[in-house]
Order: sequence, then structure tokens, then C-alpha cells
Amino acid sequence: MEAVAAVADGPGCEAAPGGPLQEPVAALTSLAFVVAALVIVVDARRRAARVPLAYAALVAAVGVGSFVQHGPDPAWSDPAHDLPLLATLTYVAADAAADLTGRRRRWWWWAFPVAALLPVVVLAPRPGDLAQVGVAVVAVGLTVRRAVAQPHLRRRVATALALLAVGASVGTLARAGWPWCDPASPWQGHGAWHVLAAAALAVLAPTVGRGAVRRAGESPATRRAVTDS
Repeated sequence: MEAVAAVADGPGCEAAPGGPLQEPVAALTSLAFVVAALVIVVDARRRAARVPLAYAALVAAVGVGSFVQHGPDPAWSDPAHDLPLLATLTYVAADAAADLTGRRRRWWWWAFPVAALLPVVVLAPRPGDLAQVGVAVVAVGLTVRRAVAQPHLRRRVATALALLAVGASVGTLARAGWPWCDPASPWQGHGAWHVLAAAALAVLAPTVGRGAVRRAGESPATRRAVTDS
């Protein structure tokens, strides 16, 4: 899912005005992920559905890490930015795999791959970016397969992927050296990417955790009724 993020990320366009935030627009729009995490929790409670707390926490962490990188930008900002993204992608992939195989998702399905890739992300940023792209391809592929197997998920999955695609396109065209780049403008394509990607993760949230409710002997109709609650 972050394969498009790897395209949207790149040489920044926004000029650093001085002060505590290196890229104010990108830093402030990063908080859209925190808002998305709150929306995920509130919406799940409204639907009387199980709250995907781990997923919501990872989405919020994406926003915090992005704020750190685009805001104060300390020496450790790259892993602070990249690790939550990697963890979110791995979580989505593991959850889709659990749903497709009819098994209960285990925490180590996504935690162990993130731990294994931690040295790469911290010590070798470029290979770390490529690792994120690889995990993103797997996450997108499994999510699409999930939607194919369960037609009632298709609208949400399609909407989420469309938001990501539009956000990545805008973010790419507004990178340094691209036609929409205006360093002095308060409108920044990377900020638009943040908002649209956060919205996509919120839209996808009701599909997360469906594998955990599968039970042997349930019919697809019964399973759908349970998971749509």
C-alpha cells in the first residue's frame, strides 16, 4: 500500500522558513494520521464492532513519525518515519492473509518481519525504502485478493486504493523539480498526500480484523453477517 508512498516521498519541495518546524505544511498535515486513528476508533464503537486498536495505534504512529521528520527533524527522524509505515503495511498484509486462509491473525505475523527489517531501515535508508516497497506490493496484492474473494469489501478497498493513487500522483507532481512544486506556497502536494493517505487508512479500517472472527463450520453468509456488525 505504501508502494505509492515511495513515489510520493522524495526530494521535498517545501521551503524551510526557519523555526521549530522544518516543513510546516508537511508537519502539520502529518497529524491527519492521528485524526484518522481517532476516526477509526470512534467509527468502530459507533458500529458496535471490535475496535482494531493495534491498527489504529499504528496509523497514529505513522502521523507522529511523519511529524517528527517534517517538523524538528532530529538525527533519528528516518526510523521514526519509516518504521510505523513498515509496521502498518505488514499488519495490513498479515490481516489480509489471515482472512484469506481462514486463520486467526497472530501478532508475530507482522511484528517479526518488522523486527527483522529494523536494522535495514536504521542502518541503510535506501535498502530500507526498497524493503518498504516490497512489503507494500505484498500488502496491496493480498488486500486486492481479499476484495476479490469477498465482494462486499470491494467498494472500501477500491476507494482506499483510489485515494492512495490520487495522493501519490499529487505528491509526485509536487516534488522538487516537478511541475507543481512551489516552495513558497502554503499548498504542498506532500501535505495533500498525507491527508489522502490518512483518509485511505480510515476507509480501509472496517475491513481489518475480519480474519479473527472466522470459525470452522460457519457459512460465508453467517461470517459476513458477523463481520459486518
